[in-house]
Amino acid sequence: MNRKMILSTAASLLVGVVAGTGIMMNDQAYQSVKQAVGGSATNNSIGGIGQIDLSSMDLESALMAVQQQRSQMLDTQLNNQIQDVQKRNEEIAKKNDTMAGINSALTGEAVDGKYSISDDLAGKLAAEGIADASKKEYTAEELNQATEKLKGSIDSLSNSQQMDMLRLQSMTNKRNEAFDVMTNFIKKMEESRSSIIGNMR
Repeated sequence: MNRKMILSTAASLLVGVVAGTGIMMNDQAYQSVKQAVGGSATNNSIGGIGQIDLSSMDLESALMAVQQQRSQMLDTQLNNQIQDVQKRNEEIAKKNDTMAGINSALTGEAVDGKYSISDDLAGKLAAEGIADASKKEYTAEELNQATEKLKGSIDSLSNSQQMDMLRLQSMTNKRNEAFDVMTNFIKKMEESRSSIIGNMR
């Protein structure tokens, strides 16, 4: 093997090491490799991803397997976060619907200072833990107090939702980064192989 081929081969190995180092800098990827190499990798509680057997893999295949696992884990976490955001949206919508029912009841005519509410609204107030489902008559003050409780609950959910959106954006960025790293790694390895083959001709 001439000097040119030796240098090309060394360059290829260097690309693999550099790309691998970039992947391993991520904590999740590092832990995946550490567990897999030690033979202690188990099904991940978040992603449900099985053990990676690196014993029969070359450097390129091992790094690719680890990066694919990381991408799958991030995909699962991202989907879970999206579901959490959707659940909070549904909770906020339900509370707003209950508030609308209270406002509608207050527009009705009071009898002896009390407003009658529907069975549906009574059930919603009970579900919110505000009143008993059997109670069908409320004073204006009681209905206003129920509205304030709902507003406070909605504000709390809205604040949590903002944090959820920040986490969702962060996870989206990490997922995109994982796919970019994997794509760049494949590209660099293909270029290195093409260079080695070209030098051997």
